Amino acid sequence: MAGTVTEAVATTAYRFRWHVMAAVIIADVMDLLDATIATLAGPSIRADLGGSETTLQWVLAAYTLAFAVGLLTSARLGDIVGRRPMFIAGMAGFTAASLACGLAPTAGTLIAFRAVQGLFGATMIPQGLAMVKQSFPPEDLQKAFIPFGPIMGLSAVLGPILAGFLIDADLWGTGWRMIFLINVPVGLAGTFIAWRYLPDVPKDPAARLDPFGAVLVTLASAALIYPLVQGRELGWPAWVYVLMGAAVVLFGVFVWSERRSDHPILEPSLFTHRGFVAGVVFLGTFFVAMSGSSLVTSLFLQLGLGFTPRHAAIVMTPYALGIAIGAALSGALLGPKLGRHVLHIGLALAAAGMAWFGMVASGTGVGGWDLAPALLVAGIGSGLIFAPLFDIILADLGDHEVGTGSGLLNAMQQFCGALGVALLGTLFFRWVPTSGWGDATEAIAWVTVGCFGVSFLAAFLLPLKPREEALH
Repeated sequence: MAGTVTEAVATTAYRFRWHVMAAVIIADVMDLLDATIATLAGPSIRADLGGSETTLQWVLAAYTLAFAVGLLTSARLGDIVGRRPMFIAGMAGFTAASLACGLAPTAGTLIAFRAVQGLFGATMIPQGLAMVKQSFPPEDLQKAFIPFGPIMGLSAVLGPILAGFLIDADLWGTGWRMIFLINVPVGLAGTFIAWRYLPDVPKDPAARLDPFGAVLVTLASAALIYPLVQGRELGWPAWVYVLMGAAVVLFGVFVWSERRSDHPILEPSLFTHRGFVAGVVFLGTFFVAMSGSSLVTSLFLQLGLGFTPRHAAIVMTPYALGIAIGAALSGALLGPKLGRHVLHIGLALAAAGMAWFGMVASGTGVGGWDLAPALLVAGIGSGLIFAPLFDIILADLGDHEVGTGSGLLNAMQQFCGALGVALLGTLFFRWVPTSGWGDATEAIAWVTVGCFGVSFLAAFLLPLKPREEALH
């Protein structure tokens, strides 16, 4: 009977395989846009809803932190509950949360709905890749992913630019709200496609969840991010430092618990691979710097230089263009040939671009054309890193470890994005009153360069070649 069900599912899935891919692409595009689109909207949101400077950080961090925490458990829940119902519930919930964000009456409710949005995003994203793999025969799978990479890359870099134009367009008087409301028709279409065409893949009867580990990692993440964002505004009371110390302890207990659990969230053997551990360090410091500096750049352009959201989006276009150029070069040419060395080249360019950007930003009479070359160089460097990074970090892992390892890297990317917004945003707002917008921006640029330096050193411990080559 089980064989008959599986065969029927496979037949249905193959018949509607491109519908499955469409639903997964819609889900990933909505997630990537919402992870980045609010970067440019912060000043407009605060001007409309009020709130403190930390509001600008929480609008970003609430989403990425909730997404990261939820991602660690949702893949396992897909095995237990079923990937199809998890994906449909995630997309429907994400759409509803987007509507709630667009209608939020206060800054506090917006931040709360952003966290809900992140949790539903984490619910749907891990299910998509697994269903695509089950829907396509092996000989067609590589062809299926050809449009996936460019669409995802374009979505990630165009998020802030789209936000700038939507806010300035002020469609039907919605202002910044349209960056969330635009998800509603897209999400409804995606939910219908998912409900109509996704295969009902059998559950894994052996799968189990580790609820204790899930609670530990959630508490540890919140205990680290919350004091980093709120500490400066509250005057750094003693309990802030106690909470950050507790976060370190909780992360330690989480690791200890995972090693003894019969059904761990993470594969314990992952951390026996030197290259994977170095990859986590690389990815963590890189995305702390990248996410934090993106927020600071947006704030500097709008609050420091007085640019409108659309003007700021245009100024940031060279950075997005650079990422696209770098990713194309790295994915098609440099990555396969140079392996981990392309990461060193990318970091060197990204660091040079950020240092250049900081020095120009601290000058007088700064305009968009003055900043464009530096942003282009920084973008090309960052783009060189994106395409081969996961394949290089995962190169030494066994086949049974790759799925968990990839999930952890995705979660770490989101978590460190939230950490970067919290840490670099807090430093920025601390330095602005005494140093001014330009000098504070330059200081953050040098902090970013320092983070890239840590990533540069960690890259020496990574596998030499990406996973595809390492297996041949």
